[in-house]
Amino acid sequence: MKYILLPILLVLTVPLSSQSTKSSTWKGFQRLDFTFQGRSARLVKPAKALEGNPWVWRARFPDYHGEIDSLLLAKGFHVAYVNTNDLFGSPKAMIVWDHFYDYMVDTHALKYKVALSGHSRGGLFIYAWAKRNPSKVACIYGDAAVCDFKSWPGGLGAGAGSPADWEKVMQVYGFSSVAEAKAYQDNPIDQLAALAKAQVPILHTVGLQDKIVPPEENAFLLVSNYQKLGGVATIMPCTRGKTKLEGHHYPIDDPEAVTSFFRFYCLRSEPALQAGDFHTIRGGLKNAQIILEQKETARVAFLGGSITYNPGWRDSICHYLQRKYPDTQFEFIAAGIPSMGTTPGAFRMERDVLSKGKIDLLFEEAAVNDATNGRTKTEQVRAMEGIVRAAKRANPAMDIVIMHFVDPDKMKTYREGAVPAVVQNHNLVAEHYQIPTIDLAREVTERIDNGEFSWADDFKDLHPSPFGQKVYAHSIKTFLENAFSASTEASREVQVRPLPDPIDPYNYQAGFLVDAKRAKYGKGWQLNPNWVRQDKSRVRANFHEVPMLIGEKPGAQLRFRFKGRAIGIAVAAGFDAGMLEYRIDGGAWQKLNLFTKWSKMVHLPWYYTLAAELSNRKHLLELRIADEKDERSAGHACRIRYFYVNGSAD
Repeated sequence: MKYILLPILLVLTVPLSSQSTKSSTWKGFQRLDFTFQGRSARLVKPAKALEGNPWVWRARFPDYHGEIDSLLLAKGFHVAYVNTNDLFGSPKAMIVWDHFYDYMVDTHALKYKVALSGHSRGGLFIYAWAKRNPSKVACIYGDAAVCDFKSWPGGLGAGAGSPADWEKVMQVYGFSSVAEAKAYQDNPIDQLAALAKAQVPILHTVGLQDKIVPPEENAFLLVSNYQKLGGVATIMPCTRGKTKLEGHHYPIDDPEAVTSFFRFYCLRSEPALQAGDFHTIRGGLKNAQIILEQKETARVAFLGGSITYNPGWRDSICHYLQRKYPDTQFEFIAAGIPSMGTTPGAFRMERDVLSKGKIDLLFEEAAVNDATNGRTKTEQVRAMEGIVRAAKRANPAMDIVIMHFVDPDKMKTYREGAVPAVVQNHNLVAEHYQIPTIDLAREVTERIDNGEFSWADDFKDLHPSPFGQKVYAHSIKTFLENAFSASTEASREVQVRPLPDPIDPYNYQAGFLVDAKRAKYGKGWQLNPNWVRQDKSRVRANFHEVPMLIGEKPGAQLRFRFKGRAIGIAVAAGFDAGMLEYRIDGGAWQKLNLFTKWSKMVHLPWYYTLAAELSNRKHLLELRIADEKDERSAGHACRIRYFYVNGSAD
């Protein structure tokens, strides 16, 4: 698999991990056994899954009291397990659990909120993970569960304990002495406030005569502590059947009551929110599906800002496509650059995407940066339409997906019952050209409001946490599954729709970048072949250690001749960014302040459009550094990386 990381143009070969899965039957249900990070794991699947794919995660002894799992499977639940047996809920175990959760939600599309089930020492695992991830937990069930390792295996209370297992606990937790272990303050009985605040319901079954894990210093104590914090917790003593192992093993008096607990708390928000509710298929991806199914090679591009540039959802989609179409050789073009919205996207489209060859499928996102960067409605429509038309002119059969990513402002607007303006503007283009859209801004907002996870603890930022990246990946993969669900047998040839008339005749469909060295400049300007910033401000790829046309003194002038409808400059606007004066074809001089609200922190790549509604002929741009400057700026600098031009239109 090739990644072309732009604008650095570095080609990497990234091997996909593979795993062998063995299929068998467990109590009449399909069981998949596989290796996960070197550990045995399994997933038992229902004959017919409930909507949203609710699931139970077993900790240790996955076959014990299997009648409960069998009943849940019959009701449509999945049941999963990963073997971390000798790690006793330690931080080492939690690393594996975090990754396993992501794998279950990502690859198997299981529900974001999981039901945790732990027998005996399994209690150490389920509470350790739940306290780390309260918003991801639907409910917790403990069966004779260890809630304090001082009780078992420590044997520091009423029970005999297990010296061999106690030694293992000491090792995996890194305790140097028994005193240090006794002082540990994060057993299941401890630090329950976050779970109580999240209102995670708890049910424990206990044997009143259990001498291995005495309930008085385990489940009873945990439930008491939890209820004092306002948490919902219930004890169900099991007293009817014959017990074994000193009362530690007992039959469940009412398995149906336990399964009802799972079903009520896992399904109480049903009907579950479905990712498809936030997708608009429109013209679909039929052409891309035909290419992926029938051709030997395919090229997929990702155009956007930092959320596309950073690792996460994009990698997951690449892996998904390779797994789904293993006989297709993919080339993936990663053309995300931080801070870039649709205007930069339209003008760098040729260099960063179309120049790489025939693109079969394009993913485009810019809703966060278009809004944050203050682009007007006209600019947003004009630039998004330019991207679409440039793509379709290069390959009329290309399929495109437009994605709207989330930020707090969009969440606020959706909660007020309105649609964010940038989403409306991008959708205007999508509807005109029948392009599918994925509204992740609305989906994340509604899932948070539905109690599935939280912004502060899980998503964390508009640059999503790993969990947030998984939310994006899950939704996009669901979209692709639905878009690719129909058979292509009846129509094996790609279909080309004629481009409709443009929404805006000045759209940036013929945008391209021009090296700054093409300008005619005199005293006061210098072409630095490898500009390196001299301060400690942050920089961005392709705007540092690259050629830069630099002017720093008031009065320095340059001239640039071009042919087209629009002209702009792409600059690095840092702490010393100045002001410019410019005119076109001898017209009136206009002023432009290069200093942005972020300039004190970063030499920000910024695209300033100087004119966008010119006649399609030759023009002359004159530009000079002004005497005045922004009061926040430390200088008069103008560092031009590119001129950008919207050339000849249709």
